[in-house]
Amino acid sequence: MTERLLRWAVAALALIGAGIAGYLTYTHFKGSPPVCLTGGCEVVQNSRWSKLFGVPVALLGLLTYLGIIASTLIRHPLAKQAGAMLALVALGFNAYLFYIQEHEIGRYCTWCVSNEIVSLILAPVAVAWLLSSGDTSQRVAT
Repeated sequence: MTERLLRWAVAALALIGAGIAGYLTYTHFKGSPPVCLTGGCEVVQNSRWSKLFGVPVALLGLLTYLGIIASTLIRHPLAKQAGAMLALVALGFNAYLFYIQEHEIGRYCTWCVSNEIVSLILAPVAVAWLLSSGDTSQRVAT
């Protein structure tokens, strides 16, 4: 895949993640339960694990995804590194949150699991983007 296509894939996946996290952030601050297919969304959203140092984890997720989107708009190697790092941090934190849903809460939030799946796809794509080269002058024509 080309660097450009990988950058667009990272941006698209982060946009999906931002949409999910944005919806959960909205419902948190509105004080209404999210629409849920499993019946566990409200339980998960109101659990003690739904905040980190008083900040809703959905808001942290939204900010992380917006940071990843921003990294795709900046043409600098450090921006790629920051985007990939944020994607890997999101993957790790989402793995932790999935564990919490499974082993501590015993319920699943449809939106949260969807977000966890997005981060599971996003992280390797972001790493591939980081490792890709945007410099086509070094390629040998065959």
